[in-house]
Amino acid sequence: MDKALKYILLFFFFGLLVLIRFFENDLFYDPYLTFFQNDYLYIDSPRREVLKVISFTTLRYILNTGISLCIIYLFFRDKSVLKFSILVYGISYLILILLYLYFVINPKQEDYYLFFNIRRFLIQPIILILLLPAFYYHKLKG
Repeated sequence: MDKALKYILLFFFFGLLVLIRFFENDLFYDPYLTFFQNDYLYIDSPRREVLKVISFTTLRYILNTGISLCIIYLFFRDKSVLKFSILVYGISYLILILLYLYFVINPKQEDYYLFFNIRRFLIQPIILILLLPAFYYHKLKG
């Protein structure tokens, strides 16, 4: 692949991640967006529709994952890295969504900080931020 095309595609995919973040209020149902922007440690959990919030959180995770997998493949052009990434994203989703569901159903003020961080892993491309340097380091050592 031509280097210029690779950089254009990387810029495009990173741009998509930025657009998802920028339009999050318009694209996704998430009562926790405003909740966590306020002084959430001292207020009650917002009213929410559990199925709807889980569905939109899953949709956002899938969108971020798909874009992140494209970025990882463009960076490394290695199918084994892509397969491992898919495995990491799949296992992470199962663990995180179960924890997220627990916190949505059983909101307790003392758990808000942990809930906030679990939610961040689901709605933001944090796993990509962890995997890119890890794969790069592995490539340098290999």
